[in-house]
Amino acid sequence: MNTATSLLLNVSAMESCYGKIKALKGIDLEVRRGELVALVGANGAGKTTFLRTLSGVQPMSAGTILFEGEDISQTGPDLRVRRGICQSPEGRQVFGPLTIEDNLRLGAYTQPRTQVEGDLEKIYTMFPVLKEKRRLPAGTLSGGQQQMLAIGRALMGRPKMLLLDEPSMGLAPLLVEEVFNVVKTLKSQGMTILLVEQNAFAALGIADRGYVLETGNVTLTGTGQELISNEQVRAAYLGM
Repeated sequence: MNTATSLLLNVSAMESCYGKIKALKGIDLEVRRGELVALVGANGAGKTTFLRTLSGVQPMSAGTILFEGEDISQTGPDLRVRRGICQSPEGRQVFGPLTIEDNLRLGAYTQPRTQVEGDLEKIYTMFPVLKEKRRLPAGTLSGGQQQMLAIGRALMGRPKMLLLDEPSMGLAPLLVEEVFNVVKTLKSQGMTILLVEQNAFAALGIADRGYVLETGNVTLTGTGQELISNEQVRAAYLGM
């Protein structure tokens, strides 16, 4: 595989600040087409800030973002979505009063109308519970179902790269497994995924490669398996 052509995302020296506090201190990260890359680290390490900066909702104070070989560092968030960077945000953030179907249709606002019905059917096939409840307000769904809806909504944008921010957060262990099964299915279909997750063991277990983030710096990188068997990672994140 030619690395240059297969490289989808190349982030170099990314910095981002909240006021005078530097939350990201020069992050370098790559994602190749079809790869599942996990970003793990403790609370407050900068994982969500990284995703927010990548999707353009958090300002970047230094560095460059290349997507499909083009510099999108100055591009607005809406245009990044149009380019195919779609995010399922932390805390799900579904629109509670709107129906489930309307939430999904909102995910497709950048897409030609002709394909929306077909894409909806694909999401309903993947998440039958959403089809069953499609006329209900999204706020009536359980946490796990809302997570499925948030992922479905991101998929309606036809992502070239899917950003998943803490998909297992606040879910019961059985539901966590269900969410990770969905992620594995998407990966097997060739979807490129950048997964931010506190559950380091589960994330690295399905990742091709991983990055460990500590207080705004990447401290380790390697294949998912290398990181799972790394003593530092085991001690810090896997409780081993």
